[in-house]
Amino acid sequence: MQKVFKALEKHHYLAAFLIMSLTLLVSLPLDGWFLPRQGVLLILQLGVGVVAFVGQRSSAMLAGVYGALAFNYFFTAPRYTLHMRELEDTVNMLVFIVIALITSQLATLYRKQQTALQHAQLRSSILLSVSHDLRTPLATIIGTLSTLQAYRERLPEQEQDELLSGALEESHRLHHYIENLLQATKLQHGAIHFNTSVQTLLPIVQRVVQRFDNPRIRVESERSLPEVSARESLLEQALYNLVDNALKYSTGRVTVSLRFAAPWVEINVSDLGPGIPEHLRKQAFESFYSTRHGDSGEGGTGLGLTVAAGIVHAHQGHIDILSSAPPDEGFSVRIRLPAIREEGLS
Repeated sequence: MQKVFKALEKHHYLAAFLIMSLTLLVSLPLDGWFLPRQGVLLILQLGVGVVAFVGQRSSAMLAGVYGALAFNYFFTAPRYTLHMRELEDTVNMLVFIVIALITSQLATLYRKQQTALQHAQLRSSILLSVSHDLRTPLATIIGTLSTLQAYRERLPEQEQDELLSGALEESHRLHHYIENLLQATKLQHGAIHFNTSVQTLLPIVQRVVQRFDNPRIRVESERSLPEVSARESLLEQALYNLVDNALKYSTGRVTVSLRFAAPWVEINVSDLGPGIPEHLRKQAFESFYSTRHGDSGEGGTGLGLTVAAGIVHAHQGHIDILSSAPPDEGFSVRIRLPAIREEGLS
């Protein structure tokens, strides 16, 4: 339904014409069935209200004029002329215009309140996420460094190295969370603008795998893949999020496979974890959707898949959760990016 409203807002003049034409088509047979003229008037005015709600003030004014002229032409005497002999007809014309103005103003106010509410919900979600997911690595880093400062002379060198490695790992984790928060905020406000370059995907995938340095990850790739147009750092972050999720929610092998399926280059990230039920898969790409409930339980910020999806869409690509066999066992995410060329493929 939201997609329909967005399409109507984008083509608001066309939407105004179609909605008012529909109300007119409904009114004509009802008038033939002896519906009182005021009933027809209310139907046309309802169409003006709908246009004002889904469109802009200019399209609402257009709908008001359309409704007034249609009412005068089809339903007032003398019919099938635009001549207005009665004062009542002139008043009806003015009523259509006034309704268009008032409802468009109310619709604008409603949309502003909805936007403000969404921003407030986003800020609230960010604060809740920060309170849990940023506090944990910070507490670990502070605790580790405090231990090193207090007991440095007593701790063996090996234990000091282990503590430093743990603090460094938590620092990387903290950086990853902050980067996702920043990208999610940019995506929410449509602020991601970037230049792309033509390149192959395999080196990007290999860099992501090297960052994890985990023997559970396996890369499979066709020999000759076409190039894509991409921003290397952003695409690397999207893949990092997918592989990070796969490692977090499964204990077995994680497979990253690349193949060409014209006109797309596909990247599949698959694991053998519990998966996501089919009825919840659409929610997986929503901001702050997570398996964690409240401030406890397992699960991350709920931003990994959201940021990955936003980055892929910004590259004119698609991202989907694939069905597994048997259902709800294993998790596989497919990224499809438009290929630049197909020459030289074997």
